[in-house]
Amino acid sequence: MSVGSKRNSRQHADDGAVLLLGGRSEIGLEIATRLAPGRTMVLAARRSGDLAAERQALLDAGASAVECVEFDADDLGGHEGLLRSVVTAYGPVAVAILAFGILGDQARAERDARHAVAVVHTDYVAQISVLTHLATLLRAQGSGRLVVFSSVAGVRVRRANYVYGSAKAGLDGFASGLGDALHGSGVSLMLVRPGFVVGRMTEGMSAAPMSSTPGQVADAVVRGLRRGSARVWVPGRLRPVFFVLRLLPQALWRRMPR
Repeated sequence: MSVGSKRNSRQHADDGAVLLLGGRSEIGLEIATRLAPGRTMVLAARRSGDLAAERQALLDAGASAVECVEFDADDLGGHEGLLRSVVTAYGPVAVAILAFGILGDQARAERDARHAVAVVHTDYVAQISVLTHLATLLRAQGSGRLVVFSSVAGVRVRRANYVYGSAKAGLDGFASGLGDALHGSGVSLMLVRPGFVVGRMTEGMSAAPMSSTPGQVADAVVRGLRRGSARVWVPGRLRPVFFVLRLLPQALWRRMPR
């Protein structure tokens, strides 16, 4: 990315509305809180009428306005209309954060094909739909940033969570290609690869080494937006660790924990 492109990316992160797809996401809300001062924030989630606490938190953080819209990630047919209505109603979108997804139950997914497909549908198929529509809209406005959450689980898929990991691997590849396709359009994509995040989604699970909190992930994302980064690992030291882990023999890799 050129110096000029990075400067434009930083400017776009500072101007316009912020759209959070997954309006109850812990990580998403932590990011939104940091971006809120003086901004119009749009929270998109199911049961959008029940987002009073999330809305108030963003107003308390300094948002100039907080709008709540109905969004069902699994309703692919509704994505385009919703996203177009957001742009029409609230103006250019400076930052769109895709913070929706499910972890699923690996043991159940291994014996229940419907559950396996449900995980992949939400964590991969729905993301592709949203990203494709958003890319079209942001290209038309000539600016904007997309924040996409991959995971280290998708860098090299482990036996212990291969359904979720495979969805993240697919999303990582799609987002990487989309980011290249957007080059020169005024729109850019930041791909975030967190490790284990201690929060509601992982409640009851043993924390992995080099775990992060939602707040730490949000801090890294906001720094990345300010810098115009294309890739963000959280924590950053996971990047060299996974460079080495990719070389681990399969016989050892298949015994790796979640």
